[in-house]
Amino acid sequence: MSEKNLSIFERYLTVWVLLCIVIGILLGKMAPDVATTLNDFSIYQVSIPIAICLFFMMYPIMVKIDFTQVIKSAKTPKPVLLTLFINWAIKPFTMFAIAYFFLGYLFKDFLPGTEILANGEEVELWRSYIAGTILLGIAPCTAMVLMWGYLAKGNDGLTLVMVAINSLIMLFLYGPLGGLLLNVNSMPVPWKTMLLSVSIYVALPLIAGYLSRKWIIKHKGIEWFNEKFLHWLTPISITALLLTLILLFSFKGEVIINNPLTILWIAIPLFIQTIFIFSIGYFVFARWLKLSYHDAAPAAMIGASNHFEVAIATAVMLFGLSSGAALATVVGVLIEVPLMLMLVSVCKKSCYLFNDCHLDDPKCKADRSPNQT
Repeated sequence: MSEKNLSIFERYLTVWVLLCIVIGILLGKMAPDVATTLNDFSIYQVSIPIAICLFFMMYPIMVKIDFTQVIKSAKTPKPVLLTLFINWAIKPFTMFAIAYFFLGYLFKDFLPGTEILANGEEVELWRSYIAGTILLGIAPCTAMVLMWGYLAKGNDGLTLVMVAINSLIMLFLYGPLGGLLLNVNSMPVPWKTMLLSVSIYVALPLIAGYLSRKWIIKHKGIEWFNEKFLHWLTPISITALLLTLILLFSFKGEVIINNPLTILWIAIPLFIQTIFIFSIGYFVFARWLKLSYHDAAPAAMIGASNHFEVAIATAVMLFGLSSGAALATVVGVLIEVPLMLMLVSVCKKSCYLFNDCHLDDPKCKADRSPNQT
């Protein structure tokens, strides 16, 4: 990781999202037909303009993954197995349980109304919001976690391995897990659309990223790839994300204006879920497995953070750009950066809990008091 800090796009992602909310709401008020026309230009419920935006949102993430590192995971199986266990055996189900408790019970009276989904079916809004949290819960982060692990002074090589493995597993488990939990939430699951969604927004960028990465490195070299190509590509991913959000909020502006606390109600279970998953991964399982700090930090954070790009893409494709599910996935973007930066700080300050972390270790200068050993 050549950059020591987040780029301006990544550092202020929450600010950009807030600006997108304002721009989207204004667009929805002043030119309501623009977003509708773009969304209606579709094939099999897939909006072509949105699909283009979402592909360019996903491709820069996938092209960074070095799948040759996967074979090295056998040397350090415990942290890889830990993150896989948390991501696929715990996180999806705790996300559903926490979201259902808050949105389907505690805050249910604050989330009234129904909506018509892309397939024409009418559902209660609170169920749609839960559907969005489900899609976030089954999408472990495979992008910015590379930066979170780096900032926490974690094992960058291991982080790359976990990113690659999670990307591959997502191809096979994202659809079945999503279908299962959406069914439990009494949401319609168009299986063909779900499979098409995974194919377009995970498989296609993954294959394109692998092939183009291989070709570019062969002809230009790894240094040019890292220093030039990725530097140019990163803003494209964020820009595509922001354009998608503007369109989304152009539809949801009326809901937000009429129910200004909606985003807060959705954010609360997402916040609690993130803290819970991080805590059991970092403070419980990592210490029980006696992992090193440099392995424990990224292993915990890859489970705590979400691959919101995939979640947004799937929500838009399954339920429509104007759906509550799509709005809920955007709330995940809104809280992701400040929350994960907070957890990076927690990792560094609690470094002393792991035997391999010492004040004289140049890789891990934790912010802690001198009497903590």
